[in-house]
Amino acid sequence: MAYRWVYSEPESVESVRELKQKLGVPDEIARLLVLRNVRSFDDAKTFFRPETVELHDPFLMRDMEAAADRLSAAVRGTEKVLIYGDYDVDGTTATALLYLFLKQFGADVSYYIPHRFKEGYGISSDGVQHAIDEGVDLVVSVDCGISAVEEAEVLRKNGVDLIVCDHHTVGEVLPDAVAVLDPKRPDCGYPFDGLSGAGVGFKLAQAATRKLGLPPDTVEGFLDLVAVSIASDIVPVVGENRMMMREGLDLINRQPRPGIRALMDACNMKPGQVSTTDIVFNIGPRINAAGRMGDASLAVELMISQEPAGAARRAGELEQINRKRRKTDSQTMEEAQQRLEERYDIDEISSMVLFDPGWHLGVIGIVASRLVDRFYRPVVMLSLVDGMVKGSARSIKGFNIYDALRECDDLLVQFGGHEYAAGLTMEEEKLPEFRHRLDEIAKSSLSENDFEPELSIDAPLDLDQVDRKFWKLLSQFEPFGPGNSKPVFASQGVEVVGVPAIVGKGHLKMQLRQNGSSVFDAIGFNMHEYMPVVRESGGGPLDVAFVIEENFWRERRSLQLQLRDVKKGG
Repeated sequence: MAYRWVYSEPESVESVRELKQKLGVPDEIARLLVLRNVRSFDDAKTFFRPETVELHDPFLMRDMEAAADRLSAAVRGTEKVLIYGDYDVDGTTATALLYLFLKQFGADVSYYIPHRFKEGYGISSDGVQHAIDEGVDLVVSVDCGISAVEEAEVLRKNGVDLIVCDHHTVGEVLPDAVAVLDPKRPDCGYPFDGLSGAGVGFKLAQAATRKLGLPPDTVEGFLDLVAVSIASDIVPVVGENRMMMREGLDLINRQPRPGIRALMDACNMKPGQVSTTDIVFNIGPRINAAGRMGDASLAVELMISQEPAGAARRAGELEQINRKRRKTDSQTMEEAQQRLEERYDIDEISSMVLFDPGWHLGVIGIVASRLVDRFYRPVVMLSLVDGMVKGSARSIKGFNIYDALRECDDLLVQFGGHEYAAGLTMEEEKLPEFRHRLDEIAKSSLSENDFEPELSIDAPLDLDQVDRKFWKLLSQFEPFGPGNSKPVFASQGVEVVGVPAIVGKGHLKMQLRQNGSSVFDAIGFNMHEYMPVVRESGGGPLDVAFVIEENFWRERRSLQLQLRDVKKGG
């Protein structure tokens, strides 16, 4: 895929020069900091050395006083508490966090995770009935519940209290609950609204700890679970999230709990080497696999495991489920691409709506995202579940898929989501009209340039500047994520050393140098299609965009360029 390179520009050259002088860092490092709104020595200290003592007071969140009072009363009164979580990584880590937090006090606590396909997202009628049948006194929802108006009413009428801990967009009507914790509430004055679901659960645990008269470190040991949720749920890694993410990563690398250690062993990761990227691409997908393929309770069981042997057994089960998920994912991707080739001329369409009654509902969202990455068009992947067409939509910059679905409201039974991702349900007979209308909406709102993805470049960089000292500074930008992405550099006039090759499953591998610099290994994952660009250069210079990584191989560390794009030089 060809990218249009767009260089990020700091607000002023002078601000970069001043920060460079104050910190004594290279120009490129100062530029990266200014692009991340770091403009002073104090800003840099907070950015590079965030501390948990700087976390916001949990009682700044609307309804926190009532929530903390109710939860601490449940602990003191030995009431039955049910943690009700979502089936994704954020929901299961949040469930494990509050379960373990309450269990350490000997509380009578249990948890409930809805089945993705049988119950769907949020507090379900089955979940409500389970709480009533079990004689629960208090339900605490995590990563869901903000829209559970009817379900909250049923719980209230049956004498069950509800605390909602959520971070999703708030509707017009709030559930009638003891407390509704959501930093996105319009009437909530909490200073940071980018918390994950587990982050909101952590704030509740912080507040309850204070109500119970216990020291702050009572709850800080759960920041590893918060870190996994932040990385996996793609929330902004800035402000408070950055502080919690950094401390959580330190816990994972220094003293991983049995469940996380078992996942690390399954991924051949050692303590001290786990990064945000490892969570996103290795730990998170394995936790998520349980919910995608059926019952997410196994993921919670793993994270609350106290014995290494039990944790290893459950991690092995998750590994098997994840392998099945990957196989299903790969097969679905192949089938989707085959349908595209058979039925569409990619140059003639502005969107893709693909349907197969046999596709697995748990993987079509992943496949839709991959199709967007490959073809850079809005994609809707649909399957048939209980006689209804259900699926996931993913979009590109400049096309709000939620607004597009709203224009098709008369064709849909229900839908929900946001600008780049959504879910939808419709009757099968409405599918042809939906496919036609969505493409017309896309055609009318997208220009030819919109189908050429942008690649944001943080800074130009000569390869002779890349050394251990530069890497040491760059590595302190961790943890990475939205709002603090891995810096992307661009080098022009780069020379290929030796013979480039395709390795693994379509990865481009070669060695590069520039104007007499050291030779660097470079890898472009799934970039086999770039080989003609490299060959057609005829040994001439290339322009490359990349991020810098540290590679571990057989106890040896080396710096590696992970390619993002390759163009013929000049």
